[in-house]
Amino acid sequence: MSATRGQGVSETRLELTKDELDIGQIYNWAIMPSCGAVVVFSGIVRDNAESRKGVTSLTYEAYEDRVIEKLEVIATEMRKRWVDLGRIALIHRVGQLQLGESSVVVAVSSPHRPEAFAAAQFGIDALKLSVPIWKQEHWAEGTDWSTNSHPISDARNVGKVTQR
Repeated sequence: MSATRGQGVSETRLELTKDELDIGQIYNWAIMPSCGAVVVFSGIVRDNAESRKGVTSLTYEAYEDRVIEKLEVIATEMRKRWVDLGRIALIHRVGQLQLGESSVVVAVSSPHRPEAFAAAQFGIDALKLSVPIWKQEHWAEGTDWSTNSHPISDARNVGKVTQR
């Protein structure tokens, strides 16, 4: 599932995919002549979770019919809070991912770095709190849904970040 919104200087790329995330390609897409900063956050599958070591892989599942809609809310809120943003990418994988693979990428371009960093931080925080995606952990002794789960929230209610 994907959506690309906007034209000219305002473009937004929203995706839910089973494919490996090409961080370099996403970074290059985010570059714009009017923007002096690109911030890219990539969440990586690691070998541990809260109070659990030996994680071997993760499986992500999503309520696919709602993901793009929720990502659009986040992107809209980002543009309200930081009006000069260039491009925004909010991309998450589903399926089984191995150690070292990227599960999520948030990329933001902006004329200046403070806005790019703040918007990227907001983007990942809002995504984790408001998008219906769940994580199942696999380790040597078995499998279980993440112990770090939480109720789905409205992205517009994610804490206000200081703006420039």
